[in-house]
Amino acid sequence: MTAVAEQPASAAGTPLRHVTTRQAAFIGVGAMVGAGIFSLLGAAGAVAGAAVWVSFAVAGIIAALQGYSFGKLGARYPSAGGLLEYVNRAYGEGHIATVTAWLTYAANAIVTAMVAVSFGSYASSSFANNDPTAAKIFAVVIVAAMTALNIAGSTFVARVQSLIVFIVVGILAIFAVVTIANMNPSLLSPSNYPGPRDIVSSVALTFFAFLGFGVVTFTAKDLREPSRQLPAAMMIAIGIAAAVYIGVSLGVFGTLTVDEVIAAGPTAIAVAAKPVLGDAGFWLMSITALFATAGATNSGLYPASGLSEHLAGTGQFPALMGRRIGTATTGLLIAAVAVVVMVLFLNLDAIASIGSAVALLIFTLVTLGHLRIRADTGANVGILLLAIATAGITLITFVFTTLVNEPASMVTLAVILVIALGLDLAWTRLRPADVVPTST
Repeated sequence: MTAVAEQPASAAGTPLRHVTTRQAAFIGVGAMVGAGIFSLLGAAGAVAGAAVWVSFAVAGIIAALQGYSFGKLGARYPSAGGLLEYVNRAYGEGHIATVTAWLTYAANAIVTAMVAVSFGSYASSSFANNDPTAAKIFAVVIVAAMTALNIAGSTFVARVQSLIVFIVVGILAIFAVVTIANMNPSLLSPSNYPGPRDIVSSVALTFFAFLGFGVVTFTAKDLREPSRQLPAAMMIAIGIAAAVYIGVSLGVFGTLTVDEVIAAGPTAIAVAAKPVLGDAGFWLMSITALFATAGATNSGLYPASGLSEHLAGTGQFPALMGRRIGTATTGLLIAAVAVVVMVLFLNLDAIASIGSAVALLIFTLVTLGHLRIRADTGANVGILLLAIATAGITLITFVFTTLVNEPASMVTLAVILVIALGLDLAWTRLRPADVVPTST
């Protein structure tokens, strides 16, 4: 039976305003073009040297392959549950699907916390002389502000996100054009590139900057024609992000040496702007980073409401998660509180890799499941197999090049997996007999 998109309605029974394809794509762009491009250049440069743009291109291809899979699934099964509905369809609403749901909920919270901390760091650097206490205060403020924005409604989120993305992408595009026009081509000479193994290893880092594309799947509940609009929004989002990342990395590594990029760290883009735009360029890029991280915090919180309501409706999450307090869902408020707790009390540098590892695992599981129902979606088997292979290789590479050197991250990843399994088993035992998982 063909899935029917869930159409939201107001309390008066009249349809709510729909999110457009462009706005859905911009929610995805906002989730991707956040802390990643500002914080990754130095780390990626330490592995791939001036070939970071190649690494971003390869990561973009991997993201596009996953986007193809998600788009086909979204066209066939448009749902407020986003990618989690795809898991339900592929594996049934049993332990695999529910554990994946808890992992997705956790991964969103972790990545959002990381982005909020990045916002706090940039804000503290710009306005509080790098005071660490001020950085935490700024991070908590942006989480509270973006939670309030999500409570205000999805169309309001989409309008604000569109504005933020226009500003961020516009400024980064100008930066890329100006720096590329004035770059030193010798700095990008292939003779200076490291070996293919190092470039492949860096893809595990640069793919982190694309993780937000999965957020697009949760816009299905707000689209007028999700079966047509969702695949288009997915590819637009990934395409814009890839173009921005490649252009910016060419501009930065064509202006600064690899050692200078590594030394500059998160401020590499701002430092690269100074030779052409002077101090004004440095401040412009710093402000752009604030907009980008604010937008990524907004997009990171966006899935919590739809995800919680949908899975509470299917009986996979406790009903509490989908309950509303005023216009806010409990699931959104719990996610926001979890983000604030991580911002205040955890050393996020120690678990910075966790969000990426969990997301790669989830993407691989979704596309593996897609193979089981490909006859319903009409997806190309070869593309699905290539998507699974590239995501799996990236995950394995990530584990053996990054996580293996971060014992705290490995322990945290194990703890998250155990908690997800524990929540699933506990709810299975405590779930009332009349609450049976069922597709919506």
